[in-house]
Amino acid sequence: MNNLTIALIIIAVIVVAVFVALYFVGKKLQKKQEESEAQMKAAAQTVSLLVIDKKKMKLKDANLPKIVLEQTPKYMRGSKVPIVKAKIGPKVMSLICDAKVFDIIPVKKEVKAVVSGIYIMNVRGLRSNLETKKEKQGFFKKLGSKFKKDK
Repeated sequence: MNNLTIALIIIAVIVVAVFVALYFVGKKLQKKQEESEAQMKAAAQTVSLLVIDKKKMKLKDANLPKIVLEQTPKYMRGSKVPIVKAKIGPKVMSLICDAKVFDIIPVKKEVKAVVSGIYIMNVRGLRSNLETKKEKQGFFKKLGSKFKKDK
């Protein structure tokens, strides 16, 4: 065997070891996420709230409680998260929103939301259904739909 084949075998073994390690780390993180999601569902409450404003902003600029910032890892403090400013009863609060729900939350309207702590998990319309936005079509999908209409 020459040096090239030995080097290729060593690289292949290292790549396989990295993939195996990533598999087990991913499984562990997925299990941890499922446990935290179950805890959040157990503590969830349905609340009526008036949405004042919604933005994607950095955690440190979002006017959240100090304890939230202290518990957040340092590398996440600078990332932008969906924040909803809402009036719950007499209080005006800043809440963190699930990314899937953020797009359908209407501004300046009252909604029923499933809230766990300061995290909005789900939203329903209070008096009417919420409107979902249509996905933007890409250039090639538009072209394809034009050709289908012509036929």
